[in-house]
Amino acid sequence: MPDLFVYGTLRFPEVLDALLGRVPPTSPASASGWRVAALPGAAYPGLVAAQGTARGLLLHGLSAAELDVLHAYEDDDYTVETIALDGGGEAVAYVWRREVLAHDWDPGAFDVAAWVPGCVAFRASLG
Repeated sequence: MPDLFVYGTLRFPEVLDALLGRVPPTSPASASGWRVAALPGAAYPGLVAAQGTARGLLLHGLSAAELDVLHAYEDDDYTVETIALDGGGEAVAYVWRREVLAHDWDPGAFDVAAWVPGCVAFRASLG
């Protein structure tokens, strides 16, 4: 399975554990020509092509079933695309397709504790 470049809510171990029941191995990663944009009325961000560099993590060793959960977690406003990473290599990423705000998303302002119960409920809804 390809590595997954995550830059928003999926970069938090608590969210991954709530969705997958484990935290996969990670490594830091960045992608030039992209930015992690704040979205109107949303606590989560979107990855969009832009000047700058998007910083995040690579998730390694995801199973097909785990990728299915993560694909379901992201909605239709994202597309799954392969992007080039700084330093060489590629990864799959969720790329936002709608309107964004002019500023970048701030992971330090994200309330992980408030987000996790929704992730637990989402996973339970998948059966």
